[in-house]
Amino acid sequence: NFSVNPSHRRCDKVKKLTYLSALRSRPLPRLLTPQTPVHFIGVGGIGMSALAKILVDRGHPVSGSDPRDNATVQHLESRGVTVFKEQTAESIQSVLSTNLQPPVVVISTAIPDTNPELQNARAHQLAIWHRSDLLAALIDQQASIAVAGSHGKTTTSTLITTLLIEAGEDPTAVIGGVVPCLGSNGHSGQGRLLVAEADESDGSLVKFSPSLGVITNLELDHTDHYDGLDDLISTLQRFGRGCERLIANYDDPILQEHFEPTAWWSNKQIENIAFAALPLQLDGDRCSARFYENGSAVGDFTLPMAGLHNLSNATAALAACRMEGGPFEALVEGLAQLQAPGRRFDLRGTWEGRHIVDDYAHHPSEVRATLTMAQLMVSSGRSPLPSSPQRLVAVFQPHRFSRTQQFFEAFAEALQNCDALLLAPVYAAGEQTIPGVCSNALAQRIRSLRPDLEIAVADNLDQLTYLVKQRSRPDDLVLAMGAGTVNSLWGRLAE
Repeated sequence: NFSVNPSHRRCDKVKKLTYLSALRSRPLPRLLTPQTPVHFIGVGGIGMSALAKILVDRGHPVSGSDPRDNATVQHLESRGVTVFKEQTAESIQSVLSTNLQPPVVVISTAIPDTNPELQNARAHQLAIWHRSDLLAALIDQQASIAVAGSHGKTTTSTLITTLLIEAGEDPTAVIGGVVPCLGSNGHSGQGRLLVAEADESDGSLVKFSPSLGVITNLELDHTDHYDGLDDLISTLQRFGRGCERLIANYDDPILQEHFEPTAWWSNKQIENIAFAALPLQLDGDRCSARFYENGSAVGDFTLPMAGLHNLSNATAALAACRMEGGPFEALVEGLAQLQAPGRRFDLRGTWEGRHIVDDYAHHPSEVRATLTMAQLMVSSGRSPLPSSPQRLVAVFQPHRFSRTQQFFEAFAEALQNCDALLLAPVYAAGEQTIPGVCSNALAQRIRSLRPDLEIAVADNLDQLTYLVKQRSRPDDLVLAMGAGTVNSLWGRLAE
């Protein structure tokens, strides 16, 4: 069902091919029995916590460690997960002493070899699984939909999950964000399907063999892992070959050139396209479209979300559900109930007349799409906010020095589309600083491109909060973007 365009030049980086080959050829972990204890190092992470919730619901003794005392950790504890507040060797000793069987220890790419828990687990010769090994095992246990791509993975997998639920299914869901209709990022369903977000950041998605793969788009990112675009394309091609069926976005030029999936979807054309949704009207709070299957109009729908990027995500979700046999009428009814996952244009509250919205956008394309959608809310007078915003104040925290350096010009271009811009310091995410790569340099470049734009740079989050209070006005849409700590802005304002 899937083939790769033979004209594509494969990545010639031997070390990367060796790494990816090892991932793919690595045998899948044995299936867990309900009695097998599982211990997560860093259980409070968005991906790890989803897996922990599913396993504890399936009867496993689940424990983990995380120094954070956030809502996710507290929720896990309320579900019966034992959480150690420190990552020490003693945590492993405690888990060994309280369980009849030795635990499987689950780690993510973020856990270094020097982690004392990991070192003690290895000293006891415990089974060590990467979180992708566990997810691969869950995917293999039932029919599954895995959503990959550079942008829109969390939203699309959330929409697929929501549509299936509205159509009467009860899917298992492993998502990188909170699914509004579930109130959780992990759910152990009783239905036939599993829906998973397939993260490409470390290449581990090549382990997955879903019944249906979805690729939303492809664009260079995660330059700390990939040597270049060819490297990323090669990895996604390997993912595609592992899928029984594959559906991809025909409107993405990279996918169109390098992939030949089972089916395409599009928001621009219907000829030779299996699933298309052509926009009829775009507003600041919704969009309406006509849906086509194999060139024939099936029906119209209204999506209660703004932006062409969200229409594309919804088209992918609708197409995936149709490929799994979902009835169109029930799915269209479900479209009216769709909500974006947490941190995707997420209204956190209104502070002194300013609408504070949180968004995960941290790549230039994501920033551009999010700002375009927000500007449509300002210009059209229609928005999902409590009142129509009069101005757009963008608050941006660059994520990683490597990404900021790689996409410096693209960020400068994208961030101009606002009425005022406030920049936080670069969120390092564990990286070392790169000389000359900073928010002040980015601000200077943006000023050279648009001298009339009001720009301010904060030295820390406390100063950023002060700038928001001083530079914004009532009826402003204050849009905080980034994958780091900028999402704490609402809490700081509300204190």
